[in-house]
Amino acid sequence: MASNLPRMLLRECTLWADRESKLGQIGDITPPVPAAKMEEMRNSGMIKPRKVSMGYEAMDFNFKMPGLDPQVLKLHGLKPGTEAPFMITGALVDEDGATHSAVMSIRGVPYRPDHGTWKGGDLAENDYAVSVNYYKLEIDGEEIFEMDDFDFKVGGVSQYGDIRNALLL
Repeated sequence: MASNLPRMLLRECTLWADRESKLGQIGDITPPVPAAKMEEMRNSGMIKPRKVSMGYEAMDFNFKMPGLDPQVLKLHGLKPGTEAPFMITGALVDEDGATHSAVMSIRGVPYRPDHGTWKGGDLAENDYAVSVNYYKLEIDGEEIFEMDDFDFKVGGVSQYGDIRNALLL
C-alpha cells in the first residue's frame, strides 16, 4: 500500500560549474523554469479571448556564493558561441526514509557576475546569472523534461515532433 507521508522533499543540493563541484560553496540556487509563452487571442465568433501557447520564454538560472571563486568568474565573458556546462544535483527524501536523486543538466552563458555589497565584518554575497540554452531534468534517472531551442520533451516524448515533421525537418 502506498504511503501517504510526504515524498520527494528536497533535503540537500549542490552545483557543479564546468564539471567542478561547488559542494559547501553555494548559498542558494534558483533553477531554470520552463514557462510557456502565452498570448491572448480572440477570433471572430468567440465570446471571450483565450490564451494560446506560442512556444516558451527564454530561461535563466541563478546561484549565490559567499566567496569570490576564480573558476566561476572565468566562465563569464567567454567568446560568442561558447557555453558553460552546469549541473544541479538534489537529494529528495521521502518521510519514510527513501532517498531519490534529482539532476538538472544545463548548458548556458553566464552573463551577470554581481558581487553585491562589500562591508568589513559582513559576509559578501555574489549573485551569478546564466542564460540557459539547454535544460534537462531527471529524477532517479528518469527523464522528466528536456529542452533546447528546437524541442521540448516530456518523459522523453517530443512535444514538437509533429511541427518539425510539418517543416520537413
